[in-house]
Amino acid sequence: MVSSQASALEFSAETSDDGSRFIYVTGDFRADDDVSQFFGIALDHKPQFVTFNSPGGNVETALKLGRTIRMLNLGTVQIRNLECSSACALAFLGGVFRVAESGAIGVHRSSFSNASTMDAETAIAAIQEGTARTMAYIAEMGADPSLLQLALQYDRSDMRYLSSSEMQQYRVTLVDGADGHEPETAWVPPTPVPPASTPSVPPIARAPMPSLNIPRARSGYVRHPKGAVFLKAGPADDSRNIANLPNRTAVSVAGTEGRWYIVHTPQGRGYLHDTWVLVDQFESGGFEDRHIQIKSFGTYPEAVAYAQQSPLRVAAYLATNGWFAVTLEDTFTATRGAEVLKVLKAEGRVPDDAYMSYGNTYARKVCCN
Repeated sequence: MVSSQASALEFSAETSDDGSRFIYVTGDFRADDDVSQFFGIALDHKPQFVTFNSPGGNVETALKLGRTIRMLNLGTVQIRNLECSSACALAFLGGVFRVAESGAIGVHRSSFSNASTMDAETAIAAIQEGTARTMAYIAEMGADPSLLQLALQYDRSDMRYLSSSEMQQYRVTLVDGADGHEPETAWVPPTPVPPASTPSVPPIARAPMPSLNIPRARSGYVRHPKGAVFLKAGPADDSRNIANLPNRTAVSVAGTEGRWYIVHTPQGRGYLHDTWVLVDQFESGGFEDRHIQIKSFGTYPEAVAYAQQSPLRVAAYLATNGWFAVTLEDTFTATRGAEVLKVLKAEGRVPDDAYMSYGNTYARKVCCN
């Protein structure tokens, strides 16, 4: 399986001698690589981590793969006798836990290939923009952005391999999102083993029954796909419009009438439908979060049974209408959510009627970590 020869980027599903499942990434990162193939393999194989044998390549592809690894909640593990350098080091940072042997990760100055065909001024601007995106990504992944400053000291023809202490210093290694200290059980070749601190997940059926009470809505913000919504004089769509409330308008909730909130706003008192308000007391996430809803069920047992059989990592939410929405476990930005939903539908992994949702009515998460 181990090879140092560079080739097209490939993903393979592997299982170690101790039963640990992982994805093995080999070859060069290229601009035309299809990262969605990795996504599909991960959904089928249900790996625990990713490992690499790559000399690097296209930075943007590496960032895309790193974000996909993070979205799938996977770790990254690297041993010294496999190569992970240059752009590969950026993909490695996508792991939610990151384990690497001393000298296993190499960094140097990134290159942005399209800059060579530009005039000097445009090329400089492109390089600056690429460097800024890379630094933002490093911070997004929980590593120290000063890692990039270290990398910039080494030309493309050179390579700086990081020691264990440097990987801890720059938060390149990270155990379960914690403090970056070496795990008690490292990956010793030839049998890859995820960190001992990685929590095991008990079967859903053994989890205690969650509360199925809908929290009382007390405050929140207007959040509507159109960017604004009318405050109504009564609990009906055809009621008189009182004022136009833009998104992020703060409201306090005095009570409910059916699916309508009685609210106080800076523009006065009135009614808002429960699908128009992000409620602070609910568990649906932040203002920019988007959910991908796969199914809905009328009872909790139906939702849990579906979740237990799903090949995807899913969550279930008790909605304000008393039903249960099954969604992907992760939330996304609007752009990223649209990309993920497109891939999942194209591969037949979610129903055609699955959709991206604000989740304003998702009152309580009841399953399935």
